[in-house]
Amino acid sequence: AIGSLVIHVITLSFWIGSVIALKIMPSQLQTLAFSRVSIIALWSSMAVVLTGFANAWTRLGLSQDWFTGYGALISLKIVLTLFIFIIASRVRNSLSVNALVTFEIGVMATILGIGSILNRFTPEESGEIEFDRIRELVGISMPSEPTLSRVFFEYEANGLALGALIFATALYIRGVVALARRGDRWPVGRTISFAIGISLLDYATSGGLGLYSHFSFQYHMIAHMVLSMIAPIAIILSAPITLALRTLPIGRDKSERGIRGMLIQALHSRPSRVITHPISALAIFDGSLFALYFTPLFSNLMSGHFGHLIMNFHFIAAGLLFFHVIVGIDPNPRKVHHLVRVVILLAAMSIHAFFSIALMSANELIDGGFYQLLDRAWATDLLSDQKAGAAIGWAMGEIPIVIALVATFIQWVRSDAREAKRADRRSNTDLAEYNAYLEQLSRKNNSSQDK
Repeated sequence: AIGSLVIHVITLSFWIGSVIALKIMPSQLQTLAFSRVSIIALWSSMAVVLTGFANAWTRLGLSQDWFTGYGALISLKIVLTLFIFIIASRVRNSLSVNALVTFEIGVMATILGIGSILNRFTPEESGEIEFDRIRELVGISMPSEPTLSRVFFEYEANGLALGALIFATALYIRGVVALARRGDRWPVGRTISFAIGISLLDYATSGGLGLYSHFSFQYHMIAHMVLSMIAPIAIILSAPITLALRTLPIGRDKSERGIRGMLIQALHSRPSRVITHPISALAIFDGSLFALYFTPLFSNLMSGHFGHLIMNFHFIAAGLLFFHVIVGIDPNPRKVHHLVRVVILLAAMSIHAFFSIALMSANELIDGGFYQLLDRAWATDLLSDQKAGAAIGWAMGEIPIVIALVATFIQWVRSDAREAKRADRRSNTDLAEYNAYLEQLSRKNNSSQDK
């Protein structure tokens, strides 16, 4: 519910801001900016409706509350919103830009007005309400004891993470479709790799693994490894930046940079060059382990829903950055030699092993009392849970790094083979030029002898 509410507020802000900016823009610029603002407004308004429905569903679900006064108001809001969208789509092409912007502001005002009226009411509750201390603390209720089937098949949707993954998937699919429409082929293997990476991220944030990662250090560490090591490799090998560079629109004239130009500028900016340095990537990837788990930061982040989201975001971002530098096939502002990549991977493996051993050797809990506060009935030995999590993290962390090592060696061999072919071509060109020179000298000698 919290995640979907965040998306609801952010997309509503984008929608309102883009339309108001278009309204106050000089008329000579409105027509130029209208097409792009329309795309922002369309996607934002769709997200507002979907997240609004998700919030309503979180409150009411399949209960009889839909037939109360509050449920009737929510249903009325959904129906009126859809009705307004249908009217807007019908009159869209018959209005001028200025009139259409004014109409859209009216649409937003109507929807916000309905929401304002709705906020004056609260759901009608029947009976006594049992206070869920765990839900207040973590954001979700305590699950049953973990079993293999529950870990694999339970699903507790994390609205913010799920929305971000759906958005990323939509962008990737749109890029692949755009290439196909102009006759270019995008490797199927890269698309499959992206799908695997997104699925793993969803499983580690909203699936059974993501659910139990809130309540057990073992499952937290498994989710950590998936988010920071396994899923990022799959995402990086899908070459999303390359796809974006091939499909994003360029500026309509020389004075306009365009989205593609802004991406290129960001890739070659000074901050990008700093964080893509192998040492920087390694420090963020492995150094943050000690900063997180051996300081009070871990317990502070775990004891709140947003803290857990921030931690997961860091795991994903650090993993994507590190493996982009090491095995990435996308453009990189730094040309890192393969030998340096191998050294960095070996260093990462050593640091990760040292971290895991230090955590396994610890005889005190690092959670600051967080897991004890949860009072789990199905796992009471917290120190054993912590040591098991450290051992699992060590075992799982080595495998992706070994895979990255193998991939780096393969890329190294292929790079050397390509360089050898280029050298052969240069050698053949030089030889051909030398033979042509000798032939020219021979012709000159023959002509002088004839004279």
